[in-house]
Amino acid sequence: MKVGPNKTVAFDYRLYEEGGELIESSPEDEPLSFVYGEGSIIPGLERELEGMQPGESKEVVVKPEDAYGLRDPELVQQVPRERFAAGSTLEVGMSYVGRTEAGHVINFLITSMDDDKVEIDMNHPLAGTTLRFEVTINDVMDGES
Repeated sequence: MKVGPNKTVAFDYRLYEEGGELIESSPEDEPLSFVYGEGSIIPGLERELEGMQPGESKEVVVKPEDAYGLRDPELVQQVPRERFAAGSTLEVGMSYVGRTEAGHVINFLITSMDDDKVEIDMNHPLAGTTLRFEVTINDVMDGES
């Protein structure tokens, strides 16, 4: 059976960034599963898996536009330090979860700060990055499982 619409797909992967550094991989004996066409994995990878069969391996290069998007400079903002809870431990380079004024949950990285303001980056950490996957299809099944 081949990977295609409404098929449940189980696959192993290794994900590398442009420079060749391994970012992550599927845990041993725990392939990633998804239903093709539901948009639960990045579009560029999903498209490249179509037509593959169990046991087949492939290297897939995904451009930023088909992964986590390009970096958006508007998602880098200066926030007054007093907007953070008193006593919060803030460190440059650390990732945090917060809420917007409208109450939406956001993930962000602190990129710089001083006594008055904190610069946060709300881009996905892999935005703007070309990704290289090594994938092996383990199983393809009808429907959701």
